[in-house]
Amino acid sequence: MSKLSKPLSIRVDPPKSGANSHRKRQGVSRRSFISKTLAVGSAVALPQFIPAKALGRDGAVAPSERIVLGGIGLGPRGRYDLSVMLPEKDVQFVTICDVQRSRREIVKNMADTHYGNKDCTMGRDMFEVLERPDIDAVLIATGDHWHALASILAMKAGKDVYSEKPCGMTIAEVQAVCDAANRYGRVYQAGTQRRSLVNFQYAVHLAQSGFLGQIHTMHASVYTPSRRYDWLPAEPEPPKDECDWDRWLGPSPWRPYNKEYISGRWRGHYDFEGAANFPDWGAHTVDLCQWANGADDTMPIEYESDSKGIYGKYANGVKLICDFLPTPFGNREPHYRTSTGTCPVRYEGDEGWVETGDNGEIALSENLVKTLGKHFVKPGTSAKGHGRNFFDCVKSRARTVCNQNVMRHSHISCFAAELAWELDRKIFLDPVKEKFVSDDEANRRIRRATREPWSFHV
Repeated sequence: MSKLSKPLSIRVDPPKSGANSHRKRQGVSRRSFISKTLAVGSAVALPQFIPAKALGRDGAVAPSERIVLGGIGLGPRGRYDLSVMLPEKDVQFVTICDVQRSRREIVKNMADTHYGNKDCTMGRDMFEVLERPDIDAVLIATGDHWHALASILAMKAGKDVYSEKPCGMTIAEVQAVCDAANRYGRVYQAGTQRRSLVNFQYAVHLAQSGFLGQIHTMHASVYTPSRRYDWLPAEPEPPKDECDWDRWLGPSPWRPYNKEYISGRWRGHYDFEGAANFPDWGAHTVDLCQWANGADDTMPIEYESDSKGIYGKYANGVKLICDFLPTPFGNREPHYRTSTGTCPVRYEGDEGWVETGDNGEIALSENLVKTLGKHFVKPGTSAKGHGRNFFDCVKSRARTVCNQNVMRHSHISCFAAELAWELDRKIFLDPVKEKFVSDDEANRRIRRATREPWSFHV
């Protein structure tokens, strides 16, 4: 049976022996082959000249030490991620899978141009990527509705995963992703790259080191939630090699093809975007507040909303305020200084406050400016450091800065906050059981149905 039509029965089973170790592949590694061959002396004739590049000299990384990377679903955001990963000398990008031919051709051209060859392969079936034994890790930047399932399939195939956010469409999906990473011992990095940027790191340092006194309130900027349930007008489906529409839909409910969907205008549609677009920004800003509050292993226990935002409270009494912004560049009053740029967060204590955003400025309360001075670092939202952290952990098998457990708690916080807005009432969450307290209606929304054969159970 073709893999394109093969039904899925996805279970997260214990890893096989050795599944956790980087570089444990079938056969003999290049390094092992060279070492054993040298040991037998004249029994085997060696070439008199071995290129320095092959041995890792002159600044090159030996092939045996390179991380072999594949891509799944790389549109504009994924291509940006790849652009900061390609220069890493110990990473070799070898293949792209995308259901849209135009996108896979763009990515192949990126890789071939960078390496000066024609070696990057391309296809539309992700199983061909996942079955390759030479691939260590995958970059996943599909539409949101594919993130969780693609990540689980990749980790089950023994690949480490860098996944763009939001990392799932529901609480159940992010739980399943986290469980898969833990059970298979894979390295996982959520693409919430602001944890790897120095201005956000410094703001968290001030919150955690006592400069602000006792923390009492945290502000996370988010989009004003919205969602739509309509279908765009049906259009003739393109040839499958140009765009495999059925595979593009994947676990989402069927609907007729319209080119606007595959051009990025799937955003806002309930079937393709989880939690009314809340995690699209909240995955960053709520995550940063979780970090600053030392709450990576928990989440707020109650949530309610009004027209200005969603309000959460942690068990330690700290308040989380998710401020609605009309647009990504909308008015940030009264809580934010407009100069801090997009995606601002603000941490308030009884002895001062700090705020920062994507332009790199560290805004401080007046008393802290006198003692700490003004700070401004290089602006931007670069994922370079975040990718480097992922690759370092692929080698060391350490946890990434936005590992599966960090992602799990910050994403569940986002879904719970959006649900308070959707239900228009106060809800209570048990952060240990990860269920809503005495609330059957809320608990029914922990998961949603998925389309066969792309459904999965963990």
